[in-house]
Amino acid sequence: SSAASDVYKRQTAVGLLNETHEPDTFYGVERNNVEKNIIPTTWWEGGLALSGEIFPGFSYDGSFTSGLGLDEDEYKIRDGRQKVSNAKASDFAYTGRLKYTGIAGLELAATAQYQEDLYQGGLADTVDAILFETHASYQNGPFGLRALYAAWDIDDGIEEIKVGADKQEGWYVEPSWRLNRNWGLFARYSDWDNQAGASNDSEYDQWDLGINYWLVEIVLFKFDYIKQDAPEGKSEYDGWNLGVGYQF
Repeated sequence: SSAASDVYKRQTAVGLLNETHEPDTFYGVERNNVEKNIIPTTWWEGGLALSGEIFPGFSYDGSFTSGLGLDEDEYKIRDGRQKVSNAKASDFAYTGRLKYTGIAGLELAATAQYQEDLYQGGLADTVDAILFETHASYQNGPFGLRALYAAWDIDDGIEEIKVGADKQEGWYVEPSWRLNRNWGLFARYSDWDNQAGASNDSEYDQWDLGINYWLVEIVLFKFDYIKQDAPEGKSEYDGWNLGVGYQF
């Protein structure tokens, strides 16, 4: 086994996109809504991290970092992201991940995180939270498959701001096919809910279908069709996306 530690500012070790989110590394013009709205990617913190290998193909990550910081009228997890240099850090976050990569092309991982107070002391009572995330990614020749589930269990105090916000969760499945060096196709079904603790309909689901065209390995063009089903009374997004990606 081996281990390494670091004082750092970096992406939190959770999900598929948070640590590797450059546009040439994923399908679709936009990052998927589950990792965007539930995890929430892109998400970076400052603190202390420890990582290592237990045995070949099986590794761990642990960290003690600054936490999310929601304003007193906010309830969606994504709104709690902070810039590290200006982050409120009276309350911290603790993250642990186990990851298996012992089979070529396969990644399996599970992450748990504890947030001491999502509001960083901004409310009269502490609102702590636990995140659980698990995912699988498999690439076998031209065929790829990604699947991810993430869920927050949040203190009931957040319901004073928004009913049902004590549960926020989502999942997606994404098969893909790299036709050749230049062309790739994908389909994605995603489902997410920032008020999953409520009895009313607050769930979004979405289909994404699209094409990536790699001009060279780090430059590509993207085209998507999106069909979304939103809760009653909320705006739905249906339409087309065009994008250009470049990693530098």
